[in-house]
Amino acid sequence: MPKSLHHASVQGTGVGLRRALMGPLADATTDAPAFLETAPENWMGIGGALGRKFRSFTERYPFVTHGLSLDIGGPRALDEGHVRGIRDFLDTHGIADYSEHLSYTGDHGHLYDLMPIPFTEEAVDYVAARVRRVQELLDRRIALENVSYYAAPGADMAEHEFITAVLERADCDLLLDVNNVFVNSINAGYDPVAFLDRLPLERVRYLHVAGHWTEDDNLRIDTHGAPVCDEVFALLDAVYARLGPVPTLLERDFNIPPWPELHAEMMAIEARRRAVLPEAEKLAR
Repeated sequence: MPKSLHHASVQGTGVGLRRALMGPLADATTDAPAFLETAPENWMGIGGALGRKFRSFTERYPFVTHGLSLDIGGPRALDEGHVRGIRDFLDTHGIADYSEHLSYTGDHGHLYDLMPIPFTEEAVDYVAARVRRVQELLDRRIALENVSYYAAPGADMAEHEFITAVLERADCDLLLDVNNVFVNSINAGYDPVAFLDRLPLERVRYLHVAGHWTEDDNLRIDTHGAPVCDEVFALLDAVYARLGPVPTLLERDFNIPPWPELHAEMMAIEARRRAVLPEAEKLAR
């Protein structure tokens, strides 16, 4: 079993904070998630009553952050002002963990989508240098998420080779999105468990798990708008078997169900995570 090089600052199973959940989560007691995740871009510069409400959440819950617009693989110059703003946000709210997508999101402006970076040696060097600069500005190690993609233009490396090379040359961590591994395995036609075993799992900081849309037998669309399917749960079990009880985040961005339903799904994940806890920890809880 690989040992993580750098543990996340959170434990257990959490959910993404969405405004639709702020009411139920403000009142949650025994059904409260272990931690929350948010995108800094959604809250940076927000003041007034809404800013105070968000602050009440960061004072109550452990948080991780997952960025949307770092554009780590894009052709534009790195927006260092944006990175410094993220650092100030993290410092203000006492948040240690920051992650982003291993993708690009801009050209002459924001594309509002996660575009695939070509799997090439040139791209590895380019992205790794930008990640190292981000880590210097943030004064933090970051984690990059393996993203879903539907085409791999100009690739001269396999997906797992590209991810591994970026992480190693940048010396950063991996936010392992289990659903994205499954979606890509269907769309690109590979064995998802074999893919896991080719990744540097010792760099995993924490996990994402989510639902997706089945467009066709050979096409899955990453939507975060449906419950987690049985195949993704099985792959999650395979991850836990290799890594142990890694912190896990349930993502739900659309078609958000009532909190009791979402909580039940979160607890199904937590039951799987707890199943691989050391026996001494199970007895202590």
